[in-house]
Amino acid sequence: MTDNTIHKAFEAQCQTEIAGQGQDQKLVGLAKEFFNESARHKYSYHFSWMGRPIIQLPQDMMAMQELIWQIKPDLIIECGIAHGGSIIYYASLLELQGHGEVLGIDLDIRPHNREAIESHPMSKRISMIEGSSIDPAIAEQVHAAAKGKKVILVLDSNHTHDHVLEELRLYAPLVSVGSYCVVMDTVVEDMPADFFPDRPWGPGDNPKTAVWKYLEENNSFEIDQQLQNKLLITVAPDGYLRRVR
Repeated sequence: MTDNTIHKAFEAQCQTEIAGQGQDQKLVGLAKEFFNESARHKYSYHFSWMGRPIIQLPQDMMAMQELIWQIKPDLIIECGIAHGGSIIYYASLLELQGHGEVLGIDLDIRPHNREAIESHPMSKRISMIEGSSIDPAIAEQVHAAAKGKKVILVLDSNHTHDHVLEELRLYAPLVSVGSYCVVMDTVVEDMPADFFPDRPWGPGDNPKTAVWKYLEENNSFEIDQQLQNKLLITVAPDGYLRRVR
């Protein structure tokens, strides 16, 4: 057997096992229980990438690595910058591939975060826009930057239904066929309401409800259920959207 044959057989076996994970209701329940209990300790806040807080689950970052390697985008657009760990992570993966740029958008890029990102070794592959992601003037800049490019889109800013839905309407059309729009924190829909006492989002008003609404309006995307079954523990259930047409 050739190495390629062995690899394909291994992949096929993994796909079967992943499907089984997704059908194992006990395992799915344990994953959800782990997520909710660990979230009480802000589990996802405790990881960094190349010195910057990333504020993501390691499982989701591994999924993003797989997608970036598979798609080899020209441009990754992320709405939401915070400390900059995720855009630096994406930039470092593009640096390894030798191609691609990251565009981050945030309503408020705090000076200490901007300084840390701009002085980082990966800054050469990063550009940032300060302003609301749903401001038409900002959207115009993003569309100009994305023109003619193979795009991955990540939405991780304001998590209200209306905001995320508008982001999807503005930016999802930029995603290339075969590429992904990843909507983070759809998990809010599945968490206890008391997790968000001081936030304008919660169950019934969050990124997942926005995804469901957008998919009713637009048939260009489908939820990658196999990827979700692989991760089990993720901030983005129903949030990995593959563009199929």
